[in-house]
Order: sequence, then C-alpha cells, then structure tokens
Amino acid sequence: MRDSCLIGLDIGTAGTKGLLVSPNGSVLAHAFADYPLHTPHPGWSEQHPEDWWKAAVTVLRELAREADGHRIVGIGLTGQMHGSVFLDERGRSIRPALLWNDARTGEECAELGRRVGRERLQKITGNPALAGFQAPKILWLRNHEPARFAKVRRILLPKDYVRFRLTGEFATDTSDAAGTLLLDLTERNWSDEILDAIELPRGWLPTVFEGPDVTGGLHEDAARRTGIPAGTPVVGGGGDNAASAVGAGAVGSGTGLVSLGTSGVIFVHSDKVKTDPAGAIHACCHAVPSKYHLMGVVLSAGGALRWYRDTLASEETSAAKRLGRNPYELLCEEAVPVPAGAEGLLFLPYLAGERTPHMDPNARGAWIGLSLAHGRPHLVRSILEGVAFALKDSLVRIQALDLSPDELRAVGGGMRSPLWRKILAATLDVPLRRLKVEEGASFGAALLAGVGSGVYESVDEAVVEAVHPLEEREVPDPKLVELYRDIYDRFTRLYPTFAAEGVFDKMTPR
Repeated sequence: MRDSCLIGLDIGTAGTKGLLVSPNGSVLAHAFADYPLHTPHPGWSEQHPEDWWKAAVTVLRELAREADGHRIVGIGLTGQMHGSVFLDERGRSIRPALLWNDARTGEECAELGRRVGRERLQKITGNPALAGFQAPKILWLRNHEPARFAKVRRILLPKDYVRFRLTGEFATDTSDAAGTLLLDLTERNWSDEILDAIELPRGWLPTVFEGPDVTGGLHEDAARRTGIPAGTPVVGGGGDNAASAVGAGAVGSGTGLVSLGTSGVIFVHSDKVKTDPAGAIHACCHAVPSKYHLMGVVLSAGGALRWYRDTLASEETSAAKRLGRNPYELLCEEAVPVPAGAEGLLFLPYLAGERTPHMDPNARGAWIGLSLAHGRPHLVRSILEGVAFALKDSLVRIQALDLSPDELRAVGGGMRSPLWRKILAATLDVPLRRLKVEEGASFGAALLAGVGSGVYESVDEAVVEAVHPLEEREVPDPKLVELYRDIYDRFTRLYPTFAAEGVFDKMTPR
C-alpha cells in the first residue's frame, strides 16, 4: 500500500487540525481551520457544533487536494474530550455544546454523587464527579433548560458529532467515552446502573467501539463536500490524550508520555484496570483495544510560562522580536545560570485552579520565599520547577498503583527547552525521549485509521512502522535528582497548608 495515505483529524478547542500521513510515518500535509470560543457567562465555555463541521470540511478538502496521487484509505478522529453535544430527533444541534473547561455544573456533580453514590461512581467509571465531564452537563441541561432537554434524542462528544456528519453513524470510542462518567471502565461500555440512576435513556448514547474499529464509511454528501471518496473508512479514534499516546508510541507496559503544552499531562499505559481509591488520578480506557491508562493533568504548565511572558517579560519579549528569537527560548536561557531550587523560591502553578491530584478549582498560583535577592531569571526557573513538581504529584500517585514507566515520551512545546527537559527528568527521575516527528493527537488518530483500514495489523505494528523516537534520551542527573527530592518535599507541604486554612477559598471571588 505504498501509494496509500491516512488522515488524522483533531477537533480541538482552538480549531481543527488535519494531517495526511504515509504508512511509514511521514507527514505529507497539514491543514488547520479555527473557530471561536464563546463564554456567555463567567465560567461558561461553549462552541457551536456547526463550526466544527465547517472546519472539518475545510481541512479535509485541503488534505484531499494535497494527497497528490496518494490514495486516502482511512480517517481517524480525535479531539477535545468531555464536551456535550445535544441533538434532536432530526440530528440537529439544539444549543451550543458545553465544553471540557465549562465550570457551571458544581451542583450537578453533587447530584450525580447522590444519585449513584460517590464511591460507587468512582468504582464504575474510575473517576470522581468533575465539572468538566459530560454527565453533569446532561443533568445541568435537564435542571436549567428543561424545554431544550425535552427535545434531546442523541448526546455526542465533539469529535463524534463530526463523525455523525461524515458517516451518518452515532458512534464513539472507549477512550473518549471514559471521560463522560457514564462508561463502565471494566466492561468498556455504558453503565446501565449509572444510566438508571440518572434516568438517562441508553438509546440517546452512541455505540461504543475500540479505537481502531471501523465505525462507518464516508457517505455521499460528505464525499462531495470533502473530495474524499465515498465509503472511506472512519475509525473510532480516541480522546486527545489517548490518541497522542498512540502517536508517541506509549502503547505497552512500562511506557508513558509527559506533555508540556498549555496544560501538562502525565500519561502511563496499563494492561489492566487500575484506579486510585482517592480519586486523585484519572483512570480511562486507552485507544489501544482492551488496554487502559492512568493520567494526571496540571492545568497551567506552558500556560504559566505564557502568563509570565505576557505579564512580566515585556523586555525579553521585545528583545526576542529584535533578535528573531522565540521569547520562551530567551526566558529559559536566562534562567540557566540560576541554581537548582531558584535559591529558595518555590512556585505553585495553580493559575487556573488545579486538576490532579488536588481537584480544586479554587486553587491559585503563588510564589513562596520571594526575597530582594531574586530577579526575573529566578522567577522563570521557579516556574519551570513548580510545573515539574506539580507533574510529579501525579506520577507519585500513579507509581503507588504499581505502574512505574521505564521511560516517558516527551511531547509538547515546552519540551523544546533543554533546561525544562533537564529539570523534568530529574524531578520525575525517569528518562525522557523526544520524537523525530511530533504531531500529537492527529498523528495518533491517523495510525488508528491505518489499523482499521488494514495498512497495519495492530496498533503495535503501527507504532513500530511509523513512530520514530530520537536516539538520545534526557537521563536524570543523579545529583539533581537528590536535590529536587528535598525541594519537592517542601513543595508538597504548601498546598495542604493553604487548603487546610481555607486560604484559596477565601481568595476566590463570590
């Protein structure tokens, strides 16, 4: 199938990204189309599903033009998780979709816990009730917009709405479905117990497939709009992090990834279901059939450094522009001479609240130990270290569940910084390895499409053929490991102290 190619389509929050990928992992073409994010009230986050569809058509049409003699044999879908798309009996969206970062459902999270039982919910789904997940959003629509709720006949996740428009099929995959709080993690299908408890008809939910399974073929209207042949297989795909893990080769025992984008992610593969009894770590299905993963999320990773750049680093930003340099590179280079530990300065990176392990939307960022001896390079170094410590918070809990990765694939824009990689490897005490081609979730989705369309026999074969790690690894420096172990011990005392005193809660505007 040398003349064949695959498409990975990522329905993100900022826009839709598409890749055209050859079976050997070469990226033949990129395409992107953006769309707006709507915040009609504080804490609300919405998008119009029709915007996703229009962007998907634009991206697919451009990739079809770029195929240039290559035959498109499969399409894989990925994208933002947890969102709620509500459709009527004719498949029309009845309101804007509620997104993963929508925070309006606090009361509905409590309601879900009462109806199902908090411990029972966590045992079935692997996760506690969180405002970002889908099930509380469904309850919110019923409680606050009953007229609209009365029209609902189907509920989909974002990427699966695009699937519906491409194929006419109502389908999802196990990894994305695991972020709804409606999936039985062990059975890898919808939980009748939860559906009965919240009085939700099973027929409103899509059929659940594994990541590489073919869920349908491109129908005639979608083919006409995109220029891709009718009948082209569309596979289950995966949630963004699970698809990214496939694209990074984190698909077997002892593997995982660490990502430094706007948020930070620790993702560790598991052959079996494992859940954190305290609910401090996300447990989900992998996009690899019958496999699972544990995941920690830091909401402000690269986002914390971006905040610093925009707020406090106007001089460095101007200098970078004059020199034709990336301002982040300049900031990190200035922090290199600062000793590890930033001479006693610690940073809490909770600028947008925090997900794992604290699950606290009211947590806030802070510098601790600031003195007249500290300059801007110290502030930057402390941000890099604080994010690394926050990621370690999650890894420690994952390791307590007998999952210790031998190596972590390093992805995301933050990994371009040699200093941040060095700090992270030493803090986590795990070797990091980057990839020759790093394209994220859309690349993994394309590989899943390759399995479903017969280009590869399995996800493992797809990774061997198409994922190419760099030979060099970032190996933890033993002296730095020991030093950061002591500093991390001090870091871990800060959040519990502030939380116990109600400091964050008192600082949150009412």
